[in-house]
Amino acid sequence: MLYDVPVNLGERSYQIHIGAGVLDRIGGLCADVGLKGKCLVITDENVGGHYAEPVLQSLEGAGFSARLATLPPGEQTKCGDQVFSLYSECIKAGLDRKSFVVALGGGVIGDLAGFVAATYLRGIPFVQVPTSLLSMVDSSVGGKTGINIPEGKNLVGAFYQPQLVLADLDTLKTLPPREYAAGLAEVVKYGIIYDAPFFKTLEENIHALADVNNSELLAKMVGRSCEVKAEVVAQDEREGGLRAILNFGHTVGHAVENVAGYGTYVHGEAVAIGSVYAARASAELTGLSKEETERIEQIFKALGLPVTAPGLEWPALREALTVDKKTIGGMPKFVLASEIGAVTFGNEVPEALMETLWNGL
Repeated sequence: MLYDVPVNLGERSYQIHIGAGVLDRIGGLCADVGLKGKCLVITDENVGGHYAEPVLQSLEGAGFSARLATLPPGEQTKCGDQVFSLYSECIKAGLDRKSFVVALGGGVIGDLAGFVAATYLRGIPFVQVPTSLLSMVDSSVGGKTGINIPEGKNLVGAFYQPQLVLADLDTLKTLPPREYAAGLAEVVKYGIIYDAPFFKTLEENIHALADVNNSELLAKMVGRSCEVKAEVVAQDEREGGLRAILNFGHTVGHAVENVAGYGTYVHGEAVAIGSVYAARASAELTGLSKEETERIEQIFKALGLPVTAPGLEWPALREALTVDKKTIGGMPKFVLASEIGAVTFGNEVPEALMETLWNGL
C-alpha cells in the first residue's frame, strides 16, 4: 500500500509515494508520469548491492532502457569530479532531453544525481528513490540539489524538482543504526519548526522510533515529515522566505561538518548539535522557555545523537560560517524558536554570544 503526499508546485507538482516493499513499483510509476526511453540509475556501492537489481528489473519491465552508474559511498562523493564523471555516464547511456536520471540512495546520491540531471543538456527529468531516513524526510523532497566544494557544504547547486519520489520503508532495514538515528534528527526538526503535537508524539514514542520493523509508525513519521516539508516548499519553492525555517540547526551544523572534516559527523548528527545550539540561542534571544530548551536537548540525547562536538574550536567554526549560504554581509543568519512549533528566520546572534553559546555546549 502506498501512502501519497502531494507537493503542489503548479506545473512542477509531483507525488511522494511512501510504503513498505514497494521498490518494484518504480518502473510503473515512472511510466505513469509520462517518462519514456532511456535512463541512468545512479547509486553507491553500499545501496547498489542491495537494491540496484530490483530497480533495474522494474524499469526494464516497464519498457525503459536502463544503465547503472555506481559510485563510492560517503560525503566525499558529492563533489565536482563525480559530476563530470556522471556526465560521461549520461553520454554512454545515450541520454537525450527526453531521458531521465534515477537517484537511488541517500542524501549524497540524491543531491549529486539531481544536480547532474539539472545541468546535463540544461536539464533532464529525474526521479528520487531515497534509501535512508534522512533522504526520505528531507533531501529527496523540495528540489534542492548540489555538491560540496572545499570551502563549504552545498555551495554549488540548483533548485530542480523531481518527477516523483518513491520511499520504500523496507530499505531502512539495511541502513546502519548510526545513519538511521541521524535521520531522526531531521524528523525532530519538523516538530520544532512547525508542529508541536508531532514533537510531543515523537517524545512519547521515543523508544519505538528505533524499531525499523514498525512499518505503521515509520509510515506516519515519514509521511508527516514529508507533509510539513511539502507545505513549506509549496509556499516558498526557492527559499525566498519561509523555506528558510527548514534550516533550523543547519547554520552551525554545516560548520561542524566542514571543520570536523566531512564524514566525521554525519549530517543528522551535525544537525542535532546545531539544533541544541539554536535552541540555546533561542532561549537568549526569542523567548524559548528553559523547559522547552531542555526538551529539545533531551530528545536528541534520547535518540543517541551528539549534542556537543568536543575539540572543535569556535574561531574555526566562525570562519566556516562566513561562507555559509545563510550568511549575509559576513553575519550568519539563524532560525530561532519562540516555542516548539514556532520559529522565525533571518535572526542575527551577537558575536560575543555566538562564541559564548558554543563554549557552553
